[in-house]
Amino acid sequence: MRTYWIGVVWVMSGAALAQAPARPAPQSAGTESGFAVFQQRCMGCHGNPNVERAPSPAAIREMPPEKIYEALTTGAMKGQGASLSDDQRRMVATFMSGRPLGSLQEGDSKQMPNQCGSNPPLADPAAGPAWNGWGVDVTNGRFQTAKAAGLSPAQVPNLKLKWAFGYPNGLSAFGQPSVVSGRVFVGTDIGYIYSLDAKTGCVYWSYQTKGSVRNALTVAPVKGRGATKYAVYFGDAHANVYGLDAQDGHLLWTTKVDDHFVARITAAPTVYNGRVYVPVSSSEEFTAATLDYPCCTSRGSVVALDANTGDRIWKTYVVDEPKPTRKNSKGVQLYAPAGGSVWNAPTIDVKRNAIYFGTGDAETEPAPKTTDSIMALDLNAGKRLWVYQAQADDAFLGGCNGPSRTDNCPSKNGPDLDIGNSPILRTLSDGRRLLVAATKDGNVIALDPDKNGAVVWKKNVAPADPNATGPNAFFARLGGIVWGGAADEHNLYYGLSRGGMVALQLATGEQLWYTPLAKPGTRVNNSAATSAMAGVAFVGGSDGKLHALNTTDGKLIWEYDTAHSFDTVNKVAAKGGAISSIGPTIAGGMLFIASGYAVTGSNSGNVLLAFEAE
Repeated sequence: MRTYWIGVVWVMSGAALAQAPARPAPQSAGTESGFAVFQQRCMGCHGNPNVERAPSPAAIREMPPEKIYEALTTGAMKGQGASLSDDQRRMVATFMSGRPLGSLQEGDSKQMPNQCGSNPPLADPAAGPAWNGWGVDVTNGRFQTAKAAGLSPAQVPNLKLKWAFGYPNGLSAFGQPSVVSGRVFVGTDIGYIYSLDAKTGCVYWSYQTKGSVRNALTVAPVKGRGATKYAVYFGDAHANVYGLDAQDGHLLWTTKVDDHFVARITAAPTVYNGRVYVPVSSSEEFTAATLDYPCCTSRGSVVALDANTGDRIWKTYVVDEPKPTRKNSKGVQLYAPAGGSVWNAPTIDVKRNAIYFGTGDAETEPAPKTTDSIMALDLNAGKRLWVYQAQADDAFLGGCNGPSRTDNCPSKNGPDLDIGNSPILRTLSDGRRLLVAATKDGNVIALDPDKNGAVVWKKNVAPADPNATGPNAFFARLGGIVWGGAADEHNLYYGLSRGGMVALQLATGEQLWYTPLAKPGTRVNNSAATSAMAGVAFVGGSDGKLHALNTTDGKLIWEYDTAHSFDTVNKVAAKGGAISSIGPTIAGGMLFIASGYAVTGSNSGNVLLAFEAE
């Protein structure tokens, strides 16, 4: 995309910004494809030091999507935008701004008819049933006790939809809801946070962030903030982290934790003992093969913030600082090392005063030993304690397979085996402890956290399928585990990219059962995170179906198809779609799931669903 001027001359009124181009959401391969278009068509000028008047990619990312879209259709970049399809222009605007078109005012809860009649004081989050954050608690077991769940296995087949809530103009319902103090807290791709009543779906408040919010939210006590007792913590698509008053949603603080223009917070921060531990990821690897792109400089990290103030305490990068290496055939400077995104919520080990997390692949070669790994850091200072690497030499960039590869690419493009799931910390009946994580090619690995990550057992549960085809073929070929599993006192439960759910014995890794979930002759990706309660494990699928299985024998006991339109309590047009990343949350006799994140392919959606047993 060639241009020498963007953004500086755009002046739009608030009313104009609120007007979205009226059109259904595009059915293309996720909003991340917008950055692929930007890398391929725009980086020749934007980010090029030889083009003085072209604003940097970081400056463009601070613009509202309406401004970017207007420039590409009727504004200063109309000529360049004419070479793009309308879907591509929308995806560029959506990804670069961090939220969809048209959500600026429509997402405000004040515009909704289902406002709660009152806002009583928030009860102590620790006093009642809750699913707080990504994994219920800081061990990330994604397991709810019978008391907290308020459901028995016998009641699960009687789960019925109680209410639905729509995200105005939403494209991807990818935020996992948290349930605390009788309220649901959820982030959205439209850049709004909502606080809803768990029983009725009425809305207490909303807060507009600077970008989309994909991660689960955590509510915790806060000190020194006047009358505020509890805060809600999360991050956005621009690597901003927030602390809001959980009672009314007003901003307490915000901190930007990484300055790279495609740094983002995709996984949930973990809150413990007055600190917020933030995982940082990046979109850089999607199509950095394009020769106009100065590959590669982003680095995954974990950042510790003071929960009361947002002040940074420490930051630990996964890989060393990138240095200039060589210039590619187009004369663009290249750098290394890069990569190691942290796509998962960190796990806290109170006994060892440690924090554990999985890391992503490298973007440059040679791949550092800390990529595709489980890392352990000291909680107090962020000092590295130990590293276990699950896959060596995984330097991967999108667009580097087949005829499109360039000399930006690694000499051998890696298998892309990021560890995207949070490590699960569990104590066995004999007192031994295990830290369990899994890979995209189906290896489940149990480490000993008390012996510097020594391997206790390793089991492959999903051999690769080299003949896989279709929109989910990449995940199906690998076959394994992406967003994570759940663990009760004895067993582990994982949904698989190749489809179905598998159960393993926690102590030994022995496979107990495998249940396919797709109809014969069809292929469904069940790589979304598994959630469990006493006697039942739940997992969603790329077809939009949510499944409940008996944990004893793997038999299907309940199924609900979310991929259709719903009447919503806030009167927003909404439909469900794929469930390909998050798992349901269960608390207080209810189950909640957002539906409509496809990762690849179509089947998007914009709805939050609440179920209760009849």
